[in-house]
Formats: sequence, C-alpha cells, structure tokens
Amino acid sequence: MSTETQDGEDDLKERVVNFLRRNFPQIQMHGGSAAIRDLDRENGEVTILLGGACSGCGISPMTIQAIKTRMVKEIPEINEVHAETGMGGGDMGGASRGGDMSPSFPGETSSDESDEGPQAPF
Repeated sequence: MSTETQDGEDDLKERVVNFLRRNFPQIQMHGGSAAIRDLDRENGEVTILLGGACSGCGISPMTIQAIKTRMVKEIPEINEVHAETGMGGGDMGGASRGGDMSPSFPGETSSDESDEGPQAPF
C-alpha cells in the first residue's frame, strides 16, 4: 500500500470517527461506544460496531438508521454503511436478542421485582 493511499485511508477513518463523535454524542453519554470495524475505501463501505449499553438498548436500531442515513450524506466517499450492536442481530441492532432485555444507563439500577403482580392466596 502506498503512503498516499494510507494517508487517504487514515484521513477517511478520522472523518468517520469525528462524524460519530460530533453527530452522536448520546452514544457515549449513555454508556455506549461506536467503533469502526471495517473500512473499505475502494468500495466506499464502512462497518460500525456499537457496543457497551448499545448492545441491549431498544433504540439502537433507530441510532443505526440515523448513522446510515446521515453518514452517506456527510461523507462523500462513503456509499454504504453497515452497523451492528454486537448482539448478533446484524443491521437490525439486536433483533435476535430476547425480549426481556432493556436498555441500561450509567447510574441506573433496575429491579425485576414489582409491587404489582400475583398475590399470595392467604
């Protein structure tokens, strides 16, 4: 790989990272992370991996769609964006996960116990 090609790829990678930081600060604010998994400059494709709290977040599919829509508009070299949450759901951001998972945020506690529900028969 020539130095010019490497510099161009590094520049594109930096612009993608800056795009994510600038347009989606809520990912990190809510305990998630976004990283470039693969960047194919020749084909104009990038794969983004959302991790941390994004893996169990119910709105991660909307975040993924927003990333896909906005990145191709803002970065001319990018033609297609693939995104995954690390939950095995591929582009749907965790579609294969169980329905009992809910998003979590730093400092938030959750309890499966509820004041409502079946009562003892006595």
